[in-house]
Amino acid sequence: MSQKTIAVRYSLIIGKLRQQKNATFREINDYLQQQSELKGEDLTISKRTFVRDMANIGEIYGIYIKYDYSARSYFIEEDLSEEKDKRRLEALDIFNALKIKERHQNRILLDSRKNSGTEHIYGLLSAINNNLQATFLYQKFNEEEGTVREVNPLAIKEFRLRWFLLARDRKDNKIKTFGLDRISYLDIQNNLKFKSEEFDGAEYLKYAFGITVVNDEEPEEVILSFTPIQGKYIKTLPLHSSQKVIIDDETEFRISLKICLTHDFKMELLSMGENVKVISPQRLIDDIKSTYERALGNYL
Repeated sequence: MSQKTIAVRYSLIIGKLRQQKNATFREINDYLQQQSELKGEDLTISKRTFVRDMANIGEIYGIYIKYDYSARSYFIEEDLSEEKDKRRLEALDIFNALKIKERHQNRILLDSRKNSGTEHIYGLLSAINNNLQATFLYQKFNEEEGTVREVNPLAIKEFRLRWFLLARDRKDNKIKTFGLDRISYLDIQNNLKFKSEEFDGAEYLKYAFGITVVNDEEPEEVILSFTPIQGKYIKTLPLHSSQKVIIDDETEFRISLKICLTHDFKMELLSMGENVKVISPQRLIDDIKSTYERALGNYL
């Protein structure tokens, strides 16, 4: 049996126990039989193999399956309070769905997009964990030629289906952000170690929208008003971790944020058009108004 098939089986076992909470071995194996017919490969297992799968799932994914002797069934002992745990299970769901796509090409429709640079993640994580310098060619969107960068990798950040490296540039000793999709010729310098430093990526990005940090920019309180419909989207996908609800009724959804007024944040507000209104601060109101006035000028 291939490693890919085993990974699919692990994902299905986890999915079954997440949905049903408690399941007997027979129920789990019946589910694997159903999925075998859907995927066109045998995913059923013996009780002995299932016990081995339980141990492997715990070791690989950090998801521990336990047996409830009173209910005579299996369950997942999990704590999904950590965001990384939720995203890990989300990734398993996507992986399982994409396996189905192989036999149902017209049922799952994927957007076409450029390589996101995820092939660099494992190498960079190794460099981060072992304090190893990294060298790569970096191609900015607004430059015709790439430049060679020598950095001390510190952390990896995901934002809107793109992955980024936070690293200290050895040229000027500043912390910078690099899109993994713009990195090529990555070379982890196994013989060159840098001095470990205490770097809290979450704290560094605390007041940022996404990955843009302006070192001399102080965070400000921002008050935004949305239409009720737009508010439903903002509730399910908050703009920022500091988001607090001020008003939520049939006429308005209003929130406050503590955030730096970066270009990326302004672009996010502009993308919502008439569905959002900036209440404060005044300088953000003026900036948004000026942008709309210039845009309107393109149609006069």
